[in-house]
Amino acid sequence: MDQQIISGNVKNAYDEFYQKHDEAWRMLSAKYKAQHIIDICKGRAFKKVLEVGAGDGSILKILADQNFAPEYHAVEISESGVEHIKSRNIKGLQSVQLFDGYHLPFEDSSFDLIILSHVLEHVEHERLLLRELKRVASYCVIEVPRDYKAGVDNRIKHFLAYGHINVYTPTSLRYLLRTEGFEIEKDLPSMIEPEVTRFNTYINQKKPKSFLTNLKIAAEFTVKNNLAKIFGKKLEEQFANAYTVLCKRADQQLEIF
Repeated sequence: MDQQIISGNVKNAYDEFYQKHDEAWRMLSAKYKAQHIIDICKGRAFKKVLEVGAGDGSILKILADQNFAPEYHAVEISESGVEHIKSRNIKGLQSVQLFDGYHLPFEDSSFDLIILSHVLEHVEHERLLLRELKRVASYCVIEVPRDYKAGVDNRIKHFLAYGHINVYTPTSLRYLLRTEGFEIEKDLPSMIEPEVTRFNTYINQKKPKSFLTNLKIAAEFTVKNNLAKIFGKKLEEQFANAYTVLCKRADQQLEIF
């Protein structure tokens, strides 16, 4: 593996993010990210879990409160994120470490499960990180936002404002994972819940509250959900705002020429 590390400007951006960004918004977002992890892992038990790019520890805190696993570890690129994680007193948390974005400070097959939630879209060298995940754990849960739509290249400034340098569809993520030697066991397309949309609209964007706006948010979510149930997975993936997969190291690696 190349001795690649994250750019200094990327690290600085995330140090500032966890110092400034709103706690209530992060916890609300983490609530649904954690639930996706719980849902997609249903029927399986994982003892030793590592979150890569753990942010401020919001997801691990929620998972621990719901007894998802007995033992947790975290790595994060930002010093402020590491300090946030340490301050949370997360049940079962055994270690929190700063890392360079690509090299995990663990032996081969150290973990039952790695969580990579809303990280891959920020990674400059995504395949290098995926190979490191595969080295360290048997299973991974990976979630990305479904940012790709026609004309996405006209919204570069919008996505870069969130640090999203990669954009995905469910199809493109599956392609990436399969060509890196992962086998996908389960997947979960999901839409932004109305609770999150309301918070973003009224708190983050500071728009005035109104009955009509509430009605529109709820109606759009309900209509899309019902259409996806009727017309199946293809439309469900098209409507999705996020895509979650449970994957494992493939028994047979694809030969890439």
